[in-house]
Amino acid sequence: MPVPLRQSIRVGAYLARQRVARRDKFPLLVELEPLFQCNLACSFCGKIQYPKEILKKRMPVQTALDAIDASGAPMVSIAGELVARRRFVYLCTNALLMERKLDLFKPGPYFAWAVHMDGLRERHDASVEREGVFDKAVSAIRAAQERGFRVTTNTTFFTHDSPQTVRQVLDFLNDELRVDQMMISPAYAYEKAPDQDHFLGVEQTRALFREAFADGRRRRWRLNHTPLFLDFLEGKVDFPCTAWGIPSYSIFGWQRPCYLMADGYTKTYRELVETTDWDSYGRGRDPRCDNCMAHCGYEPTAVLATTHSLRQSLRAIAGR
Repeated sequence: MPVPLRQSIRVGAYLARQRVARRDKFPLLVELEPLFQCNLACSFCGKIQYPKEILKKRMPVQTALDAIDASGAPMVSIAGELVARRRFVYLCTNALLMERKLDLFKPGPYFAWAVHMDGLRERHDASVEREGVFDKAVSAIRAAQERGFRVTTNTTFFTHDSPQTVRQVLDFLNDELRVDQMMISPAYAYEKAPDQDHFLGVEQTRALFREAFADGRRRRWRLNHTPLFLDFLEGKVDFPCTAWGIPSYSIFGWQRPCYLMADGYTKTYRELVETTDWDSYGRGRDPRCDNCMAHCGYEPTAVLATTHSLRQSLRAIAGR
């Protein structure tokens, strides 16, 4: 199933306005993090390694609303009042409490669940370091589907994944669970993550996806990506990072330079764009960027490249 037509038109119009205004930096989607506390403690995560006083903090609702309004981004990865403001919202969750909380939400064209699914049962439970999480996620997804919600998934891959495990989880999500769309990404090596031994390098990532996609299966999977980003994962094309395209806003402010690295914070998105030395980041410029191929940095580049090419735009519409 492609991106909903309403969303495609709204985002396309937003991109057109940026071109007319000749803006060279603008957000496509904001990663809104109103808190860092989590009910899991994954060894690959670099977002929860804060002292208890930070983990207890919560972002006021109005602060979140004001930040998104000021940024102008058409899409956000959190929920609430932003749906009423006609932002396309993806509520990211590990699904542990999702089924119990479904009554708090209503299906609609501006809202979708984005469930973390790092593999099939054994693989996913090992990734989140707790048994039974996979089964809870599957049950929650099915319950949400029965109520008419749009459900997407987010899958991260590591060195212990293989082309076969990539195909297995995407086949399951696509054919058996029948989620609306799937997002995939190689993991980023957070500096604070306790486990530093299983993050993929650039060549490992390219080899993994080149073989996983080799049989043409990627064309039938309902992947929530541009064809150019999938080409990028395979190593068919290379792109610079567009870190300002999917910025992160948290209890600290707008994170510099991106969702994955924290070199300080700004009060506004404009300040983030205007005061960050963007030329100092990226492969060959900052060693922390050398092995990064994450979607939050490179999907915006692929989107912009797609909108500047009729051939690639038609290819994206066709899902190839």
